Amino acid sequence: MNVSIVGASKYEQKQQQVAAAVSVITRKDIRTYGWRTLNEALASLPGIHSTYDYQYEYLGTRGFGLPGDFNTRVLIMINGNRINDATYDQGPTGRDFPLDIDLIERIEFIPGPGSAVYGQNAMLGVVNIITRKGSDVNGAEISASYQTTEIMPQERVTFGKKFDNGTDALISFSGVQARGANRFFEFCDTGIAGVAHHMDGENVKQMFARASHGPFSFDFIYGNRKKEDPTGTYQSDPLVPGQFQRDRRLNTQIQYQDNFANDTLNVLGRFFYGQYRYDNPMVYDGERTFSTGPSDWHGLEFRLLSTALDNHKLMAGFEYQNNTSIKQTFQNFSSPEDNLFIKSSVMRIGVYLQDEWRITDTLSATVGLRFDHNRWIGNRLSPRAALIWQATPKTTFKALYGRAHRSPNSYERDYNDGAFQVASPELHSEFIDTAELVADYLAQPSMNLRASVYAWDMYHLIALGIDPLSGLSQYQQNSRKVSARGTELSLDKTWDWGARLRGSFGFQSVEQQNSHLPNSPYYLGKLNFSVPIPLITGSRAGYELQYYGKRKTLDGTNTDNYVLSNLNLITPVPQVKGLEASLSIYNLFNENYLHPAATINWQNAFWQPDRTVRFRLDYRF
Repeated sequence: MNVSIVGASKYEQKQQQVAAAVSVITRKDIRTYGWRTLNEALASLPGIHSTYDYQYEYLGTRGFGLPGDFNTRVLIMINGNRINDATYDQGPTGRDFPLDIDLIERIEFIPGPGSAVYGQNAMLGVVNIITRKGSDVNGAEISASYQTTEIMPQERVTFGKKFDNGTDALISFSGVQARGANRFFEFCDTGIAGVAHHMDGENVKQMFARASHGPFSFDFIYGNRKKEDPTGTYQSDPLVPGQFQRDRRLNTQIQYQDNFANDTLNVLGRFFYGQYRYDNPMVYDGERTFSTGPSDWHGLEFRLLSTALDNHKLMAGFEYQNNTSIKQTFQNFSSPEDNLFIKSSVMRIGVYLQDEWRITDTLSATVGLRFDHNRWIGNRLSPRAALIWQATPKTTFKALYGRAHRSPNSYERDYNDGAFQVASPELHSEFIDTAELVADYLAQPSMNLRASVYAWDMYHLIALGIDPLSGLSQYQQNSRKVSARGTELSLDKTWDWGARLRGSFGFQSVEQQNSHLPNSPYYLGKLNFSVPIPLITGSRAGYELQYYGKRKTLDGTNTDNYVLSNLNLITPVPQVKGLEASLSIYNLFNENYLHPAATINWQNAFWQPDRTVRFRLDYRF
């Protein structure tokens, strides 16, 4: 409860002051449990379920995780900079996430609506990544690992230091080369089934640089991920080699932040620039095609935070993002007459205000409002309100309300190839209203209990449907609201001798017109336990147990519930100073389980990876 949070309101707050049921994952947690992707780390939190379709990892939040949704309703940020791209609004959480997870200092997950501060995409939650600094490294790190099943080596080299003149700098390079597993797939009504040999490979290259001096900071992120396709996604020809998805992301920002007026006024200004490059070669009826979806954007933000007025934190800000070039192409090498080129652009402007008012020593209120405009949807208002009562020194109650929105992205609105999907230029925005009650009880300085009860209603949902005229796929506005009701209970306990237990259990029911939504488990249970290993100083074991309830698939059947276990052992190597070894076993008991597929897949559900063993060495000097 004493951890500081910056992602909830764009300025530093203690957890008790935040108008949300925030969860925090630290670098120590990532190291203890051997998490390999952002998605694996987030999956340990209450209300989160993940989905994998052998192309991307998807994030389900409080029961909502429509198959094929590209995490468009969760905002992903690195050091406060938006990572969701301008073509698909995708929030990457798997290996397409452009930052090596070992460079993360802290992950903040703020569930619920965040549009009152952030605008677009922050409907179901905000994920803010705080990266490590040069002073955290203070030298060099070399990491190498190898894991079975996918036959995957991985490497990282990082240099970081804080210099005598106050400049802090870090630079890092990472790589992954996976051969992939040979897996059996069935291809629906085609009658085709077989093993995809050497068609599951993956190659990732990443670079990260960060520097700061005084009030100025700069970061640069680049990720290039190529994932081969064994599934025939977008219903391309089954078991044909050479089909893949490639995602390249570049995000950079320059930021200035300083205090004025006797430290009563904090000024933040930043300029950001982003690029996304997507390409996807596919084969249809033996003919080779090539699809792309690049986009470029830039923008700036200016924010003032004043504490000059007693018992008030007043925030005002302006944000501008210009998606200058969004291109979508489809090229058929055998039939050039089917080629298409779609170009669009859109500018977004947002103005936001917030007041955090300390009414009494034990009672505070947060009220915020953001105005957003873009020419596709016009004007939108996103309010938030919270009342926080420190009932006792150990007990905090929060009553929360918020509204958030999402504009249709260019892929949903404009893409039209005449063979698989038609455009839908009349799409409007969707929005969500959320109410939540949170109770935190600090039973001991080393133990926190939390209970949350929430309800949200989503209106004008944008989802893939069928165009009645052409019979092809089309993103459509659904007039029937989606309603969710849920509760989450969680526990976090540490012991003086070094052990830690974190657990949660949640119930969530998400329905549309009295029908349960696909890929939405009713029950989620999480347990993370770590303990020092006796007799070996600095060694630690981390065990993870996760329960997922059954999920509805698109054909109306349900996948079975399942229990997943992971174990990570980490120890220093006494003979070599600075050397550390770890052994990780994922899916420890080799559970066979399925995740629902989307309409773009031949399959109704995908079997998930078997037991995987990873050995890793880290050397610091």
